[in-house]
Amino acid sequence: MKYTRFGRTGLHVSTLCLGTMTLGLQCDEVQSHAILDAAADGGIDFLDTADVYPLGGTQDTKGRTETIIGDWLSRKRHDFVLATKCVGEMGPKPWDKGMSRKHILDAVDGSLRRLKTDYIDLYQLHSYDPATPLDEALEALDTIIRSGKARYIGVSNWPAYKIARALGRAEARSLSRIDSVQPRYNLLFRSFERDTLPLCAEEQIAVIPYNPLAGGLLTGKHNRAAPPPEGTRFKLGSAGSRYQDRYWQEQAFDAVEALRSVAKEAGLSMSTMAMRWVLSNPAITSPIIGASRPDQLADSLAAAEQGPLSSDLKIRLDEITHSWRAVDVER
Repeated sequence: MKYTRFGRTGLHVSTLCLGTMTLGLQCDEVQSHAILDAAADGGIDFLDTADVYPLGGTQDTKGRTETIIGDWLSRKRHDFVLATKCVGEMGPKPWDKGMSRKHILDAVDGSLRRLKTDYIDLYQLHSYDPATPLDEALEALDTIIRSGKARYIGVSNWPAYKIARALGRAEARSLSRIDSVQPRYNLLFRSFERDTLPLCAEEQIAVIPYNPLAGGLLTGKHNRAAPPPEGTRFKLGSAGSRYQDRYWQEQAFDAVEALRSVAKEAGLSMSTMAMRWVLSNPAITSPIIGASRPDQLADSLAAAEQGPLSSDLKIRLDEITHSWRAVDVER
């Protein structure tokens, strides 16, 4: 596994990051630990989670993923870069969600308890909360950094203009700067190429994209003539309908068929090719990969080992997917 610099910081992280939103619902604790073991054996030592995980769960399951990770990390905490997120609803009170100072400070303490650690390497805002003044959220994140509860801060699912404004407000007020962005990005969803990725490249912000395989559609395993299989992200509770809205569309399957022909000609699996395409963008730091079984990590690990695509192959894939735009549904 290779390492890459995390934006403008002095931190270096593995080329791939393990996303964990399947742990605790799609996967029980034993299977979850097996996935974490396989990722570590493959050289992945960058983990991303969130307080609301597992994906598609209920109020009662929120926090379970962090607990599973905390139990697994045990005495090897220093061997991993650990990222988590807040903003999502964590309780029945109106202040149990959002970007308010109260919720952010409560949320980080809850994550620290579940993860069984006294610090988080990267603490992120999972989405943008328009009900909270931006300065209030930035001040809360700065408090977390200065207290030592987190080393770096980042955001997920923010539009470029909000990121730019946050950078400006932090600079003007001498607050801790956003060092990473977590957008959705894959061959079927490229909207952030227009503004977010150029902004991050110019400002030296780390980009750790999620959904690099479009929820599994870019593996080529799904059949448009059949309903989404049980046990996949497309049938995972309330999150399943979100993934179907994003990708389960005729135009997306048409693109997948065209990509399948290119992968066969190039002698690559669909997953490896799609992951290498993401890695070929110089703005990308470390794609977030997910799995519900340990063996599903193999193609992504192969992509990291093989590195970016040749320019000719990348151009062919760009041409196939340039006109295709998946539905912009928030995570």
